[in-house]
Amino acid sequence: MSVRVDGKKSDEVPQRPKWLSVLARIAKGPKPERVPAVVGTVGALIGLADIAAGVIPRYRWSKVHALTEVLPGTVTQLAAAGSIIIGILLLMLSHGLKRAKRRAWLAAVVLLPLGAAAQLIYQHSRVGTVLSLLLFGYLLKHKSAFAALPDPRGRWKAVANFILLGGVSFALGWVIVGSHPKQMVGDPPVLEQIEHVLWGLFGFEGSIRYTGGVDYTVGYSLGALGLLTVATTAYLAFRPEHPAAVLTEEDEDRLRELLAKHGARDSLGHFALRRDKSVVFSPSGKAAVTYRVVSGVMLASGDPIGDVEAWPGAIEKFMELAKRHSWTPAVNGCSETGGEVWTRETGLDALEMGDEAIVDVADFTLTGRSMRNVRQMVKRIERNGYTTQVRRVGDLSPEELAVVQEAANAWRDTETERGFSMALGRIGDPKDLDAVIATAHKAPEEGEEAGPFGDLKAMQHFVPWGKDGMSLELMRRDRSADPGMNELLIVASLQAAPELKIKHVSLNFAMFRSALERGERLGAGPVLRGWRGLLLFLSRWFQIESLYKFNEKFRPRWEPRFIVFPTSRDLPRIGFAMMQAEGFLELPRLLRRRPAEPKPCPHDEDDAPAQSEVTRAA
Repeated sequence: MSVRVDGKKSDEVPQRPKWLSVLARIAKGPKPERVPAVVGTVGALIGLADIAAGVIPRYRWSKVHALTEVLPGTVTQLAAAGSIIIGILLLMLSHGLKRAKRRAWLAAVVLLPLGAAAQLIYQHSRVGTVLSLLLFGYLLKHKSAFAALPDPRGRWKAVANFILLGGVSFALGWVIVGSHPKQMVGDPPVLEQIEHVLWGLFGFEGSIRYTGGVDYTVGYSLGALGLLTVATTAYLAFRPEHPAAVLTEEDEDRLRELLAKHGARDSLGHFALRRDKSVVFSPSGKAAVTYRVVSGVMLASGDPIGDVEAWPGAIEKFMELAKRHSWTPAVNGCSETGGEVWTRETGLDALEMGDEAIVDVADFTLTGRSMRNVRQMVKRIERNGYTTQVRRVGDLSPEELAVVQEAANAWRDTETERGFSMALGRIGDPKDLDAVIATAHKAPEEGEEAGPFGDLKAMQHFVPWGKDGMSLELMRRDRSADPGMNELLIVASLQAAPELKIKHVSLNFAMFRSALERGERLGAGPVLRGWRGLLLFLSRWFQIESLYKFNEKFRPRWEPRFIVFPTSRDLPRIGFAMMQAEGFLELPRLLRRRPAEPKPCPHDEDDAPAQSEVTRAA
């Protein structure tokens, strides 16, 4: 078709109706990267339908009801139990399908036809059967979209769980079957009891009969034991991979070389040397990202280590590894520069999470009205007979270092292990001799016995930040010591810094500091005041306001820190993983995984806030 425009002939392309465009888009299907999420959601819905098919009695009006007339009763009972079990398994698999797990794909390909058969036989649901088969075909078509690697250890744990818990379930089931002898019809032999237990664990009736409604009690009990065995086995088989995070000696040496050249860029750099982290290097080897996998979240901390020009290469390797294992990538506590590089290279989003308190040694002084409280506290403690020492770790004698290490462990406030991105987890390592230890001492008064650690009453540990800086890593004190030990040691460290050629000191992170500060200003709006009120409420359990107030005493400059994440819906999961990594949130003992190595020392919760990722960086 053609029309004339300004006397000239031109082709006119007719526009396709909007409804045709919508249909074409639906027929084309979701984008390849969205296939796992769509399949996981549909799989969960089909799982619910399978459970309903096993629980709700079959429809008598079904046109295919005549099918059951020629099927043995045991088959329909088996179909009902199988439909419930398959539904539960599909629900558990849905998360693995969303994460594009290869093992979840294989299990779903096996379960969907079985679920379709169970629905057809017991529920006569042609719709449910067709949906199951359609999803089965869709999974086969998009096999390549499910390539995430499984946890190699999970397979054997699942097998062991099935054998051990299956044996326990069988033993308990046998006890249950024989626990109602008066209601049991007849005197069935042992083999018949064993057969009844096995049938019951799989969800359908055996040959033994009871009176007084005991059939239902025994049947439901056996079915519950069978479902428990299947559900826990499936959980172990399909849970996200949780590799043993171990920093090898070669990795640590390479990281130390990068820190020697570029360590001054980030105050968190030295914490990359925690030995319960893993590391990926850029192809050139000039940059690296350290991380730990927690609850399926690949959690990095701080900025990449090394040359900024090589950061994109390390970040690319990090993202490739996350995609290969279907981990959720996240970065906790990166700087503004680091956040810009992460978001530019990956397409992730960033959110300001708090501010880091940094004190420039040249500007620090105890004079002035603003430092009055700190000055008075330090003077009062000194009058009470306390003295301080600030030294490099390498300058301590082996005996002194042993006392400090023993005291740090003994003064720990809780057995919960804490620390991740801003905790090193060790004191006095031969490779960390340039770290700084500040100690407070008080000689016992006349007639008073010395404590188990002599006159040592408090200590602080700082790790290197480049060649002329240090970051506060640990604060511990004797609970019997006077309040204010942390203020005393921080002031002593800042005053001794010039002799140690230290120009700047990183203290804590203050979570949501800007919201707390702006919310208390005159003229703050209702939203900001409400947000501040919520933070003050949460401060009852988490050191939010107290951390901010403590840092503010030393008049630091504040440097913002950010969290980098894929989407807003991932934030709760990432926050959960961060709390786990810090030790502020513990899973039930049965759900925990044994760490590859003993966890590093946690931080103490003192009269000043403790050092840890959550308290400093989150």
